[in-house]
Amino acid sequence: MSQIRVLVVDDDEDIRTVLDLTLSHAGFRVILAADGDEALRIARSKLPDVVLLDVMMPGRDGIEVLRDLRTDARSANLPVLLLTARGQPQDAVTALDAGADDYITKPFDGDEVIARIHAAVRRADRQRASNPLTGLPGNERITRELTERVERQQPTALLYVDLDDFKPYNDHYGFIRGDEVIQQLAGLLVDVVKELAEASAFVGHVGGDDFVVMVAPAEAEPVAQAICDRFDALAPSLYDPDDAEAGSIEVPDRRGVPQLYELLSLSIGIASTDRREVSHREELVTAATEMKRFAKSRSREQSRYAFDRRTEGSEMELEVDLP
Repeated sequence: MSQIRVLVVDDDEDIRTVLDLTLSHAGFRVILAADGDEALRIARSKLPDVVLLDVMMPGRDGIEVLRDLRTDARSANLPVLLLTARGQPQDAVTALDAGADDYITKPFDGDEVIARIHAAVRRADRQRASNPLTGLPGNERITRELTERVERQQPTALLYVDLDDFKPYNDHYGFIRGDEVIQQLAGLLVDVVKELAEASAFVGHVGGDDFVVMVAPAEAEPVAQAICDRFDALAPSLYDPDDAEAGSIEVPDRRGVPQLYELLSLSIGIASTDRREVSHREELVTAATEMKRFAKSRSREQSRYAFDRRTEGSEMELEVDLP
């Protein structure tokens, strides 16, 4: 079983040292940060299993760090335990309101800290099924998120994002390069959503080269267009210079016949609750999948999206037959 990675954030060096020794001795892998900015960088790049975060820090305090973690898809579901000073109960209330999973008062007992970390990780394992490659929520969490939005009648647009001709890229460059593409796409999706969408937006990794994004209906097209534009700008850097300059790679098909494949692009299908009444998540999933297939059937010289503009009781004739 792999070690649980704990990010300890405290501006007090003595406390960091005590927690490092205590948690390391208990079998945890400890990562240390001395301030809020460093904590955010580490949380988003190293994806720890749990964060132990001091409330009272100069500059960006623990509550600010917590709120930033919760508004970033990469760290939105990370278990966070707040360290608060004894005799300041309002800290605990504020922390829980801001999205903390638990809090521990100072001075703390080492055994209690260890027990609470284990409990937080167990809860997170039950509540979140994350994709191990990207750290984004996986199928279980995606299904629950979409179901809850439909049941709450929360206005939502579902974007189904898919890479075109990813298998030939993998065959040509190998799985390590392929995994790097998936990770870069995940980061790109998170960055676009963070910049252009509300804090309630959601990014999930279905698996392989498939992702989903959930945003407010009015945000869907600006987000989709930004994703397409940024990925097309990124795509040449994913290739060796000669291949990027040629704009294609030559890869044998299943029969061993060489085929030319253009640079990677995206196909995005969009379905929205503001076009028709939706009573079950599968209605959105089916429509977004259909639109993704339609987008994929179009010219692949650049990334593209297709929006399901059908309204209740209407039908839209597509320009191609969908598989």
